[in-house]
Amino acid sequence: MTGKLTVVGLGPGSPLQLTPEADAVVRNADDLFGYGPYLDRLPERAAQRRHLSDNRQEMQRAEEALKSAAAGNCVAVVSGGDPGVFGMAAAVCEALEQGPADWRHIEIAIIPGVSAMLAVAARVGAPLGHDFCALSLSDNLKPWETVERRLELAATAGFVIALYNPISRARPWQLDRAFEKLRAILPATTVVVFGRAAGRSDERIAITQLAQAHGGNADMATCIIVGSAETRLVERPGTAPLVYTPRGTSRPAA
Repeated sequence: MTGKLTVVGLGPGSPLQLTPEADAVVRNADDLFGYGPYLDRLPERAAQRRHLSDNRQEMQRAEEALKSAAAGNCVAVVSGGDPGVFGMAAAVCEALEQGPADWRHIEIAIIPGVSAMLAVAARVGAPLGHDFCALSLSDNLKPWETVERRLELAATAGFVIALYNPISRARPWQLDRAFEKLRAILPATTVVVFGRAAGRSDERIAITQLAQAHGGNADMATCIIVGSAETRLVERPGTAPLVYTPRGTSRPAA
């Protein structure tokens, strides 16, 4: 008998941002697979088996989850934010493609979640109100030269850019290098939003300009939104400013 594997997006961390659909899948699963801190967000249930793994073991995690589903279990693979945005959905698809033929009979479902860039954007206004892209600064699975080239092209094309995986102990310099690249293309006054743990008790949101942006403002729990030349800051007396990108473009990209 073949079971079912569901990849679940837990959202950015607040229980209020976990969708009812995702919550139901997690509650009904026989086995939960995920990065330890993500599984720690979920209440333990006596009937469930938990399989914790490290952040860099996505493929191993996906393979073990597929083996469990192939054995007839109802499996949930949890992912922070949305599982299709630098999450576990792609890892499961990759493992399925490379794995045994019988894995292709497993019922697969992907349950969306609130991505970090959406949670951060909502905290400050509407910086993603016009065309935008998401880019991971991690060079674990692609060359750094590719990251830089994509960053340059996105900025030149006028996209607002959401930066995921900006910095870590193993990658301490890439974020500052990315800001250097962006300063060569975008105005120094370009709005930059640092959103750490949006929606959680340890949330920290900071709005600055590209000229002052630096890597010390971020960690791996941070999603950074770099505005385009069109992105605006609306000051409001006695409260935080609003950041938004107008729905239309006033001039062609360079």
